[in-house]
Amino acid sequence: MTNTLIRFFRAVLFAALALIGMAMALVFMLSTAFAVAILYVVAKVRGKPFGVRAYWSQRQGARPGPFQSATAPFATQPRGDVIDVEAREIR
Repeated sequence: MTNTLIRFFRAVLFAALALIGMAMALVFMLSTAFAVAILYVVAKVRGKPFGVRAYWSQRQGARPGPFQSATAPFATQPRGDVIDVEAREIR
Protein backbone atom coordinates (compact mmCIF):
# COMPACT_ATOMS: atom_id res chain seq x y z
CA MET A 1 0.00 0.00 0.00
CA THR A 2 2.77 2.43 0.91
CA ASN A 3 4.67 1.58 -2.25
CA THR A 4 1.58 2.33 -4.35
CA LEU A 5 1.13 5.75 -2.73
CA ILE A 6 4.79 6.63 -3.23
CA ARG A 7 4.62 5.62 -6.90
CA PHE A 8 1.40 7.63 -7.32
CA PHE A 9 2.95 10.76 -5.77
CA ARG A 10 6.05 10.36 -7.94
CA ALA A 11 3.86 10.12 -11.04
CA VAL A 12 1.90 13.22 -9.99
CA LEU A 13 5.14 15.12 -9.32
CA PHE A 14 6.55 14.05 -12.68
CA ALA A 15 3.37 15.16 -14.48
CA ALA A 16 3.42 18.51 -12.68
CA LEU A 17 7.07 19.11 -13.60
CA ALA A 18 6.34 18.14 -17.21
CA LEU A 19 3.44 20.61 -17.37
CA ILE A 20 5.56 23.37 -15.83
CA GLY A 21 8.30 22.68 -18.39
CA MET A 22 5.82 22.79 -21.27
CA ALA A 23 4.43 26.08 -19.95
CA MET A 24 7.94 27.53 -19.80
CA ALA A 25 8.63 26.41 -23.37
CA LEU A 26 5.36 27.98 -24.52
CA VAL A 27 6.24 31.29 -22.84
CA PHE A 28 9.67 31.22 -24.50
CA MET A 29 8.17 30.56 -27.96
CA LEU A 30 5.56 33.29 -27.56
CA SER A 31 8.12 35.85 -26.40
CA THR A 32 10.39 34.98 -29.33
CA ALA A 33 7.50 35.33 -31.79
CA PHE A 34 6.58 38.67 -30.20
CA ALA A 35 10.19 39.92 -30.54
CA VAL A 36 10.37 38.86 -34.20
CA ALA A 37 7.03 40.59 -34.86
CA ILE A 38 8.39 43.80 -33.33
CA LEU A 39 11.52 43.58 -35.50
CA TYR A 40 9.33 43.01 -38.56
CA VAL A 41 7.14 46.04 -37.81
CA VAL A 42 10.17 48.25 -37.16
CA ALA A 43 11.73 47.15 -40.46
CA LYS A 44 8.49 47.89 -42.34
CA VAL A 45 8.20 51.33 -40.73
CA ARG A 46 11.78 52.15 -41.70
CA GLY A 47 11.17 50.85 -45.21
CA LYS A 48 13.93 48.27 -45.06
CA PRO A 49 13.59 44.59 -45.98
CA PHE A 50 13.34 42.09 -43.14
CA GLY A 51 15.27 38.91 -43.82
CA VAL A 52 18.51 37.03 -43.41
CA ARG A 53 20.08 38.24 -46.66
CA ALA A 54 19.39 41.90 -45.93
CA TYR A 55 20.78 41.58 -42.41
CA TRP A 56 23.84 39.64 -43.62
CA SER A 57 24.69 42.13 -46.37
CA GLN A 58 24.23 45.04 -43.98
CA ARG A 59 26.53 43.49 -41.36
CA GLN A 60 29.19 42.40 -43.88
CA GLY A 61 29.28 45.79 -45.55
CA ALA A 62 29.81 47.57 -42.24
CA ARG A 63 33.13 45.90 -41.41
CA PRO A 64 36.15 45.20 -43.64
CA GLY A 65 37.22 41.90 -42.08
CA PRO A 66 39.49 40.60 -39.34
CA PHE A 67 42.78 40.72 -41.26
CA GLN A 68 42.08 43.37 -43.88
CA SER A 69 42.27 47.11 -43.69
CA ALA A 70 39.52 49.27 -45.14
CA THR A 71 41.60 49.96 -48.27
CA ALA A 72 43.15 46.54 -48.88
CA PRO A 73 44.43 46.16 -52.47
CA PHE A 74 43.00 42.66 -52.88
CA ALA A 75 39.71 43.14 -51.08
CA THR A 76 37.03 40.74 -52.24
CA GLN A 77 33.48 41.78 -52.83
CA PRO A 78 31.04 40.48 -50.21
CA ARG A 79 28.69 37.81 -51.50
CA GLY A 80 24.96 38.19 -51.27
CA ASP A 81 24.37 34.60 -50.24
CA VAL A 82 24.51 33.23 -46.74
CA ILE A 83 26.78 30.20 -46.52
CA ASP A 84 25.91 27.33 -44.21
CA VAL A 85 29.01 25.87 -42.57
CA GLU A 86 29.15 22.48 -40.89
CA ALA A 87 31.54 22.20 -37.95
CA ARG A 88 33.07 18.87 -37.04
CA GLU A 89 34.91 17.85 -33.92
CA ILE A 90 38.57 16.91 -34.45
CA ARG A 91 39.93 14.17 -32.20
